[in-house]
Amino acid sequence: MKVLLVPNYSRNDAVEGARELEAWLFSQGVDVKWAHDKKLFPKQLTTAEDCDLVVSLGGDGTLLRAAKIVGYNEIPIVGISYGHLGFLTASVPEQTIATVASALAGELHVSRRATLAITSDFVRADGSEYSIESFALNDFAVSRGGQGNMIEFEISVSGHHIDQLRGDGFIVSTATGSTGYALAAGGPIVTPEFAGMVCVPTAPHTIMARAFLTSPSDVVEISLSPERPVKRHFFADGQPIGEDENTEGWEGAHASIRRGPGDVLLLDHSAQSFYQSVSRVFYGKTGGK
Repeated sequence: MKVLLVPNYSRNDAVEGARELEAWLFSQGVDVKWAHDKKLFPKQLTTAEDCDLVVSLGGDGTLLRAAKIVGYNEIPIVGISYGHLGFLTASVPEQTIATVASALAGELHVSRRATLAITSDFVRADGSEYSIESFALNDFAVSRGGQGNMIEFEISVSGHHIDQLRGDGFIVSTATGSTGYALAAGGPIVTPEFAGMVCVPTAPHTIMARAFLTSPSDVVEISLSPERPVKRHFFADGQPIGEDENTEGWEGAHASIRRGPGDVLLLDHSAQSFYQSVSRVFYGKTGGK
């Protein structure tokens, strides 16, 4: 058995917690692999294909990194919260060894989380084209750039034209991502069992545009208007997509977003963990009625 550790290297307590967990895993005869520090080695890749469990030690951002490493391979992930929010994580540092022991014994609840498969197509100012395939657990977003101009784009779902909008952008989220950027933009909180997509316009220049949900088999397409030459950005789980962040030279850009071919398997203590987290994070409830 092998476990991949994905700590937040910017937090000394998370790294020390990972070292303590590594020592315990070795004592149990479990092999350990570490994800690289992406700040020190930004071009290095970490894979989890030979691992049986992934342990994230950090906040929700660290868990999103662990999910990206796993991709669509459906290797279980358990999160230990060293961050400020901890919405996706299952336990706290004081319970790390007990939680990982339960995970290795198959005693934790498995929460299947739908993912996104994103194809982004770009046309440069010189007419050349390129495409990028991206993974996301939370969301895909298109956003206006630093100049502050509104962007113009068309939205369609499975070949059916929905609208042409002007505004700050658009978010296509999973149920997991519904409590992130999509929620901040006015979208609904959606149970993890929902396998479709949550579509939310951000600051649309109309009172008619509203959030809507799709079926799991739908494909959402976003086409940016080449007639409005302003800076705009594509993001997958908050990370920019494309050759660089300055997209002023684009002649065109298009994104297709669909459900990913594999889910992320998040381990937690019960099927009620999601609602307990909603109560704790958004309503300030810590237990009881």
